[in-house]
Amino acid sequence: MEILGKILGNGARVKIMRLFLLNRGKGFKSKDIVKRSRVGSEMVRRELKLFSSVGFIKKHSKASSDWFFNSLFKYAGEFEDLLVRSESLDKTKLLNHFKKVGRVKLIIVSGVFIKNDDSRVDLLIVGDRLKKARIEREIRKLEAEIGVELVYAIFDTKEFVYRLNMYDKLIRDIIDYPHEVLLRAKELSTWSLRKS
Repeated sequence: MEILGKILGNGARVKIMRLFLLNRGKGFKSKDIVKRSRVGSEMVRRELKLFSSVGFIKKHSKASSDWFFNSLFKYAGEFEDLLVRSESLDKTKLLNHFKKVGRVKLIIVSGVFIKNDDSRVDLLIVGDRLKKARIEREIRKLEAEIGVELVYAIFDTKEFVYRLNMYDKLIRDIIDYPHEVLLRAKELSTWSLRKS
């Protein structure tokens, strides 16, 4: 994202553009954009003014306070290729988000991270002594960078192994379909978590 931020002027612009591109048809008030993108309100105001002036976003009516992506925007496809279809997040950077959340044994990414719309979850985290509040804070940071709400699952190791052995549908849907294993502890290497 740093490279895109430099090319497009700043990282805030990239975050806000991704938010609109990944949530087409959904309207956002300025305060929602501030919250979701983690960008200051003054910067959001400036970027919305810029995006509106070039036709990237619009309001459905003058009375509306919600901004929507303009599906008729001339360069919609090009920006989607650049900001959505290109690599959205460095895997090493993603792992760094979860370094201090407990003893993490397994991290699997799917969905938005591998450009697969059919995944049940985007992120699976397994470990011991996990600090769920801290994990959720890190996930909010990721959502701001990526521009979309993440669907995630968190399990302690014992529960995950039990569910895996019981052929739990959620676990099977995650590991039997396209995914990428970013981190796997040795004690979990004996289980068949095929890497797609």
